[in-house]
Amino acid sequence: MNQPSARIELPNPLDPEETMSRDQIESIQLTRLQDTLAYAYDRVPLYKEKYDTAGVHPSDLKELADLAKFPFTEKEDLRKTYPFGMFAVPQHEVARIHASSGTTGRATVVGYTQQDLDDWAKLGARCLRIAGVKPGWKVHNAYGYGLFTGGLGAHAAAERLGTTVIPMSGGQTEKQITLIQDFEPDAILCTPTYLLTIGDAMKRAGLDPRKTSLKTAVLGAEPWTQEMRHELEVMFNIDACDIYGLSEVMGPGVAGESNQTKDGSHIWEDHFRPEIIDAFDPTKVLGDGEHGELVFTSLTKQALPIIRYRTHDLTRLLPGSARPGHRRMGRITGRSDDMIILRGVNLFPSQIEEIALRIDGLSPHFQLEITRPGRMDQLAVRIERREECSTERAQAAAKELAAQIKIHVGSSCAIDIVEPGTLARSSGKLRRIYDLRNK
Repeated sequence: MNQPSARIELPNPLDPEETMSRDQIESIQLTRLQDTLAYAYDRVPLYKEKYDTAGVHPSDLKELADLAKFPFTEKEDLRKTYPFGMFAVPQHEVARIHASSGTTGRATVVGYTQQDLDDWAKLGARCLRIAGVKPGWKVHNAYGYGLFTGGLGAHAAAERLGTTVIPMSGGQTEKQITLIQDFEPDAILCTPTYLLTIGDAMKRAGLDPRKTSLKTAVLGAEPWTQEMRHELEVMFNIDACDIYGLSEVMGPGVAGESNQTKDGSHIWEDHFRPEIIDAFDPTKVLGDGEHGELVFTSLTKQALPIIRYRTHDLTRLLPGSARPGHRRMGRITGRSDDMIILRGVNLFPSQIEEIALRIDGLSPHFQLEITRPGRMDQLAVRIERREECSTERAQAAAKELAAQIKIHVGSSCAIDIVEPGTLARSSGKLRRIYDLRNK
């Protein structure tokens, strides 16, 4: 009988920039930042308008701290310029387009030149490498493919690293389990809560998640705690590391966590300049170690340069550890706006309102309750029926609302139809979200 061959260790060198000192990184940042500001000002009308209105010019940036003089970019800027008004290159130079769902209105559209895609793959490969993924491994990719940046971004990163990619995409949990058993991947890429779902489904099927071939999980697209890391590592007998990114800045691969230190994701600062601002007074730029809202400026993007983009993620910047020249992000503790991230899906109260008001019998009076009865967050929508809505119609409306939220938002939730006049009314600013997870 043939014996299985020993695994061959393939070369896995670091990029030269990964080993640069802090001084070297900041020198690169200054040069690239000056170039990016001038590039965006000359090519993107919105930036020229913003900077002229604010009385600043790219030539005003003499040192890194001068970046604070320039206006922020918000998601609304991308919506106002929909679809391609933020692009800095002609259409024939755009190699790929991604976009958000646009459920609340206009989608946010992002574009990439071929060089942008190459950089994205390179930085994503850094994230996988620092997490312990090795060339020659089989990688099971359970991020969703399509306009969402997760699936294709992670796919290109894994290919760039030299792995064999299994492009499963999201959903179809039973099939996920079958492929994990049959294809014996070494690593899995998905959201932390979806990996938990896979593990729970395996247990229900009488399978032991600790006996899979998986060694490493690279998890992102939603905040997760150290407690969740421990849960998953014990459940699967793996190393679990974070990966960070957002479409407007690039996609997954902006920052990645080391499997050796597991102390937060290193930001690839040769391509991005991060800042932390006071979430309540955005004019204040905070120092390293201080907690606030994360802001990003791209340093090399061609199709969609992004200047001081407010992510609304709340975290802090820390000195580099596994990659000393690149600062780390602390764990994201929440958001400075009212967005709910539920099992990897971004959800706004306005989305629920938009959907509910299309359904006969439902009123605009609703509340969102987030609980954690087990290990996973659950969302309940409490919404009043209209006076003229019968009990029978209300039950049908509840089913329709749940189905429409699943279709348009991508998340399951419970619907609780309540009597007219039950919920609190606004006395200035209406509270929509009730976070009951710690109660």
